Amino acid sequence: QVQLVESGGGLVQAGGSLRLSCLASGATFSSDDMGWFRQAPGKEREFVAAIRWSIGTTYYADSVKGRFVISRDYINNTVYLQMSSLKPEDTAVYYCAADKPPKSLLPTRAISYDYWGQGTQVTVSS
Repeated sequence: QVQLVESGGGLVQAGGSLRLSCLASGATFSSDDMGWFRQAPGKEREFVAAIRWSIGTTYYADSVKGRFVISRDYINNTVYLQMSSLKPEDTAVYYCAADKPPKSLLPTRAISYDYWGQGTQVTVSS
């Protein structure tokens, strides 16, 4: 079955960087959308970034545009989220998700995603 496993979270000071990884297994993802979402305590899960695996088109939330970069590695079946200039408000559990098959023109809605990882904690200290 489809499995998504995130890694790379941790504690970092404001202004620092982290790279999250999402290893996808159990299926091929060549036609799918892959996304990153996050959820802070007491808040709803929110969209962060997404990528159309086949053509590489990327989408970003306004709050992370210019600071985060999503990418994918065909050979290793992995999606990355490179996070730079981190802020305390980026603190959250970050989730990788697969929209398989894609169901939306814009892959920004959590409800469209079928598979989710267990999440990885990112904490940004001020």
